[in-house]
Amino acid sequence: MTDPELSPTAPTGGTELSPAAPGGGTEPASAPVIVRALVARGSGAELRVERVRLPAPGPGEVRVTIRAAGVCHSDLSMVNGTLAARFPLVLGHEATGVVAEVGPGSQLTVGTPVVLNWAPACRACWWCRRGEPWLCADTTAPTVPRGETDDGVPLHLTLGLGALAEAVVVPERAVIPIPAGLPPEQAALLGCAVLTGVGAVRNTARVAPGESVAVVGLGGVGLAVLSAARRAGATTILAIDVAEAKRDLALAAGATDFLLSDDRLSKEVRARTESRGVDHAFECVGRATTIRAAWRLTRRGGAVTVVGMGAKDDMVSLGALDIFHSARTLRSSVYGSSDPDREVPVLAAELADSALDLGVLVSGTVPLDEAPAAFDRLARGEGARWVVTLD
Repeated sequence: MTDPELSPTAPTGGTELSPAAPGGGTEPASAPVIVRALVARGSGAELRVERVRLPAPGPGEVRVTIRAAGVCHSDLSMVNGTLAARFPLVLGHEATGVVAEVGPGSQLTVGTPVVLNWAPACRACWWCRRGEPWLCADTTAPTVPRGETDDGVPLHLTLGLGALAEAVVVPERAVIPIPAGLPPEQAALLGCAVLTGVGAVRNTARVAPGESVAVVGLGGVGLAVLSAARRAGATTILAIDVAEAKRDLALAAGATDFLLSDDRLSKEVRARTESRGVDHAFECVGRATTIRAAWRLTRRGGAVTVVGMGAKDDMVSLGALDIFHSARTLRSSVYGSSDPDREVPVLAAELADSALDLGVLVSGTVPLDEAPAAFDRLARGEGARWVVTLD
């Protein structure tokens, strides 16, 4: 895993990363920590593994040694221009690791296994006080400044985490303790794909036993939606994608049928739902065209839940008479309408008890040096979730 060109003695002013032994302590850092991370230097630029400098944990902060991090489409959106980003940028926001160092006032213990939370709630704003922490007014910006590159350029972190790295330094409220012993390549997905997909089914749509579901877009989140719909008791679960290669993944995740997204899609869905359309359609792509497709697949009085995050200038057009006549509901599911501090531990316990099987979501694991290739696979729509492992 170690690149010989990135392993010389650390530059003056930094210390090489030295993982703490589980359950032990560490001396307070007197200098920035040098870690290897996946960095984008600009929109559309080649992704490279570079050495970066992270600050020592300050009050209420922790350093986490990363064990595994998922390659998420939101990261791809940062570098292809779909989302506004500042560069140079460390990618990654879906990860698990172990607390290696704590700053003053932290209540966490070194050696604690954790999942990272890219949207930690402030617990004080109007939305948090009314029980909607996923809409917190203190929501993390797409990119947050912290640390610097090895050549001294100020660095930015994806969603305040920059988790495709050997370590991160984050606020204590951005980590969630989990049981020890979980497979890291699966535990990493709890903080984004799984929580988003499961939450969309359980919290936003509240799918009930016997209902019908269509899922448009079968990446990691879409497959998590399929699995959650099956566990919720949906009897007709239609998986929809443009790639025939997703068929086996979809059926393994819980779909009752797989359909290609083409001109016959609406007829195919109605043929499987007594000509009505589905009770719930989940759009997991984040494009106007697929949102309109999900709308057409849904029965009168049904609900469309937009899970995918799209571009601000990709406008969705629906007819005013259609909106009135169809009586459909169109809504979004932000981070699964979830409270990660409460729901990630529940999902982690289900994973520990084998009640939650995430194996189908992991298409493969790669070392950090092969993370750029994993992004290429993601851009081509290959597989479900590629996971970078750092053990």
